[in-house]
Amino acid sequence: MFNFSIEWTGETVAFFVLAICIISGSVLMLNFTKVVHMVVSLAFAFLGLAGIFVMLEAEFVAFVQVLVYTGAISILMIFGIMMTRHDRQDEEVSRPLRETLAALGCLALFGVLFFTIRGTDFPVPEPAALAQDNALQLGKQIFTEHVIPFELLSVLLTVAFIGAIVLAKKEAD
Repeated sequence: MFNFSIEWTGETVAFFVLAICIISGSVLMLNFTKVVHMVVSLAFAFLGLAGIFVMLEAEFVAFVQVLVYTGAISILMIFGIMMTRHDRQDEEVSRPLRETLAALGCLALFGVLFFTIRGTDFPVPEPAALAQDNALQLGKQIFTEHVIPFELLSVLLTVAFIGAIVLAKKEAD
């Protein structure tokens, strides 16, 4: 039933190390109580994800992952924490039944996904020629075929930024 045959190459070891970084950063982010610690562990998970992108030869996506998510989002969250007031409330609500049910649900989901993936015969794709310059191809796609969604996204981000400033200003008053 469980016939695992893993070749322990450098790529496999790097994948497992990066996967452990992503999983541990995500779990720590969910379990920490201080928001600054949560942001740091989330940045750790983002860096692991950027490493996975490098392994997949998507260097531009890895660069954007580090620049936008690990850098900008983490810094934005820290600035948001520093600019807002926090009333100290240390009331810890313990819900052992809910936590136990959530853990059992996660294990059940993992089991279903594991056995489904193990039992599926995935087709072997033909090797495709990758573009030599990923960033150039991505830039051509963004600014020719996908220019309208790109511009709508920039407008959406600008509106969200202005909304965050308005909300922070109302809270300061």
